[in-house]
Amino acid sequence: MADLRIEKLADLLVNYSVAVKAGDKVAIQGEMLAEPLLKAVYTKVLQAGGHPFLVMSPNGIDEIFYQYASKEQLTHVPSPAKLIMETYDVRISISAEANTKSLSNVDSSKIVMRQQSRTELMKTFLERASKGELRWTGTLYPTSAYAQDAEMSLAEYEDFVYAACLGDVNDPVGYWKRFSARQQKVVDWLKGKKNIHVTTPETDLTFSIAGRTFINCDGHENMPDGEVFTGPVEDSMNGHVCFSYPAIENGHEVAGVRLWFEKGKVVKATAEKNEDFLLKTLDTDEGARRIGEFAFGNNTGITKFTKQILYDEKIGGSFHMALGAGYPETGAKNESAIHWDMICDMRQGGEVTVDGQLLYKNGQFVIPL
Repeated sequence: MADLRIEKLADLLVNYSVAVKAGDKVAIQGEMLAEPLLKAVYTKVLQAGGHPFLVMSPNGIDEIFYQYASKEQLTHVPSPAKLIMETYDVRISISAEANTKSLSNVDSSKIVMRQQSRTELMKTFLERASKGELRWTGTLYPTSAYAQDAEMSLAEYEDFVYAACLGDVNDPVGYWKRFSARQQKVVDWLKGKKNIHVTTPETDLTFSIAGRTFINCDGHENMPDGEVFTGPVEDSMNGHVCFSYPAIENGHEVAGVRLWFEKGKVVKATAEKNEDFLLKTLDTDEGARRIGEFAFGNNTGITKFTKQILYDEKIGGSFHMALGAGYPETGAKNESAIHWDMICDMRQGGEVTVDGQLLYKNGQFVIPL
């Protein structure tokens, strides 16, 4: 029997997250294991009057690519990928991996080379998105691989995924609108503020948000969602941070990451596992050693680290920072081929003060919400 939650998620993605309108050109991208959700999204786009273009990738295709691609092939950017990024109105991405470790042993220099070749593509995406010319959303379809990483059965993981995305299965849109109103109070409080100081037992960071805008992430560009973020002033970050959870990128799990900043730049970096991958990624380009995003994770329905950044960065009571490209709508100017999120749990001894006022303590906002 078909899972009715798939239909509800497709409806939420198409009619709330990206609000497809008649005539919109809509790129739908995903892996074959996500076929039930891809078909449901395709149907909803047609019903909304959009023009869907579906790209389904076989699982394991990236593994083949990195095994056989020459330098020329690694750096080639296909024209259809440029066309979608430059001219489409909507992009919906659905991840559904069969093996989350398939790229673990790929030479990290190959991954960096491919990322470098897509710098302009990333820049186009961010600029068009910030202007409202490209509406986008990304989600995840529950697979056995994701369930294993989360140490759950597939059925348990499906329940986790749909609970986090739909919130109230009978009224998911209403749920996200209420969630949005609560987060907007945080955004409004932060407006016009200048300096942030973040501390945990192993972190002490200061940075400026002067002239920057916080964005209320309420289910439009990610599903599930639940964060408020900005782009710190590029040369302002000083201090050190220890991330609570492994930072995962392109199949590489980098555990025990510690970063030291001076005038906005990572001047020292260590990791307990896969440090070489961390250091090579930091050298992707000039912007890779600077922070493009700082965010509070506010989804209290996500309490457990599952090794999927779409969920983990929203863990209620956490903050995350992204090395690399910033989002122009925040005022961020940092450009890079990478955008690598790393998460810090604030629930035991974490504090955030803003212009000397306490905003956040032990994973909770202390202002009225």
